[in-house]
Amino acid sequence: MTTHTDAKPQVRSITPGRAATALTPIAFVKAIVLAYSRAGMDPSQALASAQIAPELLENPAARITAAQMESISGLAMQELDDEGLGWFSRRLPWGSYGMLARASISAPNLGVALKRWCRHHGLLTNDITLSLSVSGNSARLSITENRDLQDLREFCLVSVLRNIHGLACWLIDSRIPLSGAQFPFEPPVHQAVYSVLFSAQAFFSSGPAAIEFDAMYLTQPLRRDEVALRQMLKRALPLTVLPYRRDRLLVQRVRQALSSQPEHSHNAEDLAALLHLSTRTLHRQLKDEGASLQALKDEVRQARAIDLLQRSGRPIKQVAQAAGFQNEKSFIRAFKGWTGQSPDQFRRAGP
Repeated sequence: MTTHTDAKPQVRSITPGRAATALTPIAFVKAIVLAYSRAGMDPSQALASAQIAPELLENPAARITAAQMESISGLAMQELDDEGLGWFSRRLPWGSYGMLARASISAPNLGVALKRWCRHHGLLTNDITLSLSVSGNSARLSITENRDLQDLREFCLVSVLRNIHGLACWLIDSRIPLSGAQFPFEPPVHQAVYSVLFSAQAFFSSGPAAIEFDAMYLTQPLRRDEVALRQMLKRALPLTVLPYRRDRLLVQRVRQALSSQPEHSHNAEDLAALLHLSTRTLHRQLKDEGASLQALKDEVRQARAIDLLQRSGRPIKQVAQAAGFQNEKSFIRAFKGWTGQSPDQFRRAGP
């Protein structure tokens, strides 16, 4: 996240020996070094402060930690006075993205906030255009390139999408799982890291650059205020890597998947894959929300079975199959547990 206050706080130092996984491609550091070069400035101090050895720049396979990337990005934004880190034809002076955040935080819901962010971003630069669109149950944030971004193209597109995704999660205080990400350039040598950067499958040579997620999140009210915004702006960069545990809509998404795609959600593994989660994460997050997969399955199956029994004359065996049961016997046993009646008794009793 490249949002900052007008004041220039000190970027925190890197703790030597701290346990951390180095996943950020050195290509992104090279892009920052290129921005220094184009500005006629020396990046040595920023590299040293972030504990990035200059020789790493020559190794395409090299990686740095998120803390190192946070450090060098913050220092570069201050020294270059450019929150765009050289991406655009004109600088984005310190505080530019903070201004966008303030313009968005008074929105009634996430959809309005993101539309404001996209619209106001165009006031900062016309090199790219951000847009939010909805098709069916899917929302898409996409970037239209209005000029050749040259050697900074990948770093720009990846950063802008991660920034807006991080801000969206922060605004509603919820994890927003992505269903996919796409990019208009060829797969880079470090393409494997994209699944970590976006926690979703990434597609290349497929433009424009975009991320997709469930449109239900757009209706969520914002859960942050001006006080929280001021605190966030003091250290906004970690928003792009903050692993939000809580997904406020997970229970709703599970219900929807079980109802609309029962054939693809017979077990936890299939359901987790459908929701772009690991099975372990699915169970853990449901527990955090005070729910269980079995209880949600029973709830959806019961609603479907009751609807079919009341609205159709289907044989009990067909109702059992439609409700997701392997056989009629297990369905009858479960239905008696729900209602105290057999399916036949319930149907004869009427609505």
